[in-house]
Amino acid sequence: MDWDKLRIFHAVAEAGSFTHAGETLHLSQSAVSRQISALEESLQLPLFHRHARGLLLTEQGELLYQTAHEVFAKLAMTEAMLADTKSKPTGEIKVSATVGVGSNWLTPRIREFIDLYPDITVNLILADRELDLAMREADVAIRLREPVQPDLIMRKLMTVKHHLYASTEYIQKNGTPKSLEDLVDRKILVYGEEAPSSIASVNWILDMLKEVDENIQPIFKVNNVYGLLLAIQSGLGIGSLPDYITQGHKGIVRVLPELEGPEFDAYYVYPEELRNSKRVTIFRDFLIRKVSESVF
Repeated sequence: MDWDKLRIFHAVAEAGSFTHAGETLHLSQSAVSRQISALEESLQLPLFHRHARGLLLTEQGELLYQTAHEVFAKLAMTEAMLADTKSKPTGEIKVSATVGVGSNWLTPRIREFIDLYPDITVNLILADRELDLAMREADVAIRLREPVQPDLIMRKLMTVKHHLYASTEYIQKNGTPKSLEDLVDRKILVYGEEAPSSIASVNWILDMLKEVDENIQPIFKVNNVYGLLLAIQSGLGIGSLPDYITQGHKGIVRVLPELEGPEFDAYYVYPEELRNSKRVTIFRDFLIRKVSESVF
């Protein structure tokens, strides 16, 4: 089986189209299509169902993709291990983080890491779903819950707490609430039902307010913590945020600080195979130091 054709097949299966795979591989759509057709001809099997909306793997194509994906994952792991045999840390580290942690807490600190280790490239993937580290979708991850996979190494980074926040503009216009009962007549912002979260009581403030007034309804829902931050910062109302996300954002203040929402631990996670990776340990130690410097 031609190795180059297999690489192109894997890219097409990942992208779902010849065009998008070509953009990734820096090849024309026609060149990619010809390579796939040649691979199918050599195997005497169809690998894709072709239709106007894109490509779908056939049963045989799915079998080949799973094998190819494992091979490329192992090659990526080997490449990382070879890079770490050099005396000076170099190469790429692929980091998975949630949108909230990655965009608000981690990204502003990446410049310092790059200044310290200019030969390391950080590839940050922001996604609220958990990427499969064992299959090399990322090298390391910052997870907002303890991982359950047995083959992953974890290091606790911090405990994240939730409090109520509002913009200074909102407080100046509506006054500072003094008690839980004062919130009943305020505009309450919450997470939508589709919000990805491992916290069962993410809308804890709404649960508390319903005990005061069972008819209370939020004025706004959003399925993303960064969207909620921007809504609060705009002066729309009061809502619960993890404390880390408010750092560096002006015009936002904590409301009723004695009310504490749920808390959870955040972890630095990586596969067992990367235990001795210099890039992984350097990045881990950097994050631990930055957490110690943060005030949550």
